[in-house]
Amino acid sequence: MADTIALAETYDCRKAFAEALQDLARQDGRIVAVCNDSVSSSNLKGFQQEFPDRLVNVGIAEQNMVGVGAGLANAGLIPFVCSASPFLTGRSMEQVKVDAAYNGYHMVLCGMSPGMAYGELGPTHHSIEDLAWMRAIHDLTVLVPADPFQTDAAVRWAAATDGPVFMRVGRFKVPAVSKEGEGFEVGRADELVSGDDVALIATGTLVSRAVEAAEILKGEGIAARVLNISSLAPIDTAAVIRAAKETKGIVTAEEGVPSGGLGGAVAEIVVQSHPAKMKILGVDEFAPTGDAAFLLNHFGLNAEGIAKAARELVA
Repeated sequence: MADTIALAETYDCRKAFAEALQDLARQDGRIVAVCNDSVSSSNLKGFQQEFPDRLVNVGIAEQNMVGVGAGLANAGLIPFVCSASPFLTGRSMEQVKVDAAYNGYHMVLCGMSPGMAYGELGPTHHSIEDLAWMRAIHDLTVLVPADPFQTDAAVRWAAATDGPVFMRVGRFKVPAVSKEGEGFEVGRADELVSGDDVALIATGTLVSRAVEAAEILKGEGIAARVLNISSLAPIDTAAVIRAAKETKGIVTAEEGVPSGGLGGAVAEIVVQSHPAKMKILGVDEFAPTGDAAFLLNHFGLNAEGIAKAARELVA
């Protein structure tokens, strides 16, 4: 917990993902990668060069990709199944549900470049529904690391933990909101900024923007609590309830559809445990054409948009 966090240099979390995966593969021969003609976009070139016999490229056949991953897991390997998130989740929903989750296989489904990271490629390549879809699947852990340090820790946790995991691996560059070696606990929210006037609950790319919003609000005499939800399933129910009880309202912010995603998850907890005022920010329509930064701003998913929602709650 801190009163301020310095946000300067930004990072592509795919780099942290790739470095962690290669490091794990050097230590454990069971680590393999499976992809759908996405060696470059999944940042697996280094892995392919170092471990050419441990990468399976199935081509543009995402259902087969998840099925191959499940077969490898059944054989005792630990597959990291990597694909652009809209195709991994949208095209392979049945295989994720049945092959991975229902069987309880130890496999890591890596949704690369999620949210609106593909920008100008449009809604066919935007992955705004993935969290809602994946959260609906029983016994599937859903992780959304907020920065490179959390990405590294999440990869290592997933490799060491039995059972299926879905993990968003961000392409849109973000600043660090945690510290290297700080630790990563699934099911625990990180309180990055303290405050009892309003709670800002964010995930992934929106966490650093929530921190910036808290700084704006601080200058206006509003003390905003910032919670980083890097584990959406399981989610830190206790932290959400505390936020509902101890503040005047909750703002959620995510790079995706709020119904079923972070906003929906928080609302489910609040309505059942301690009803509180909420503002739920997300992407509520097919996006227009533009790069990722433009699109986030278009939907008010920036520091000022989050601060505006918080002002309306405490007014």
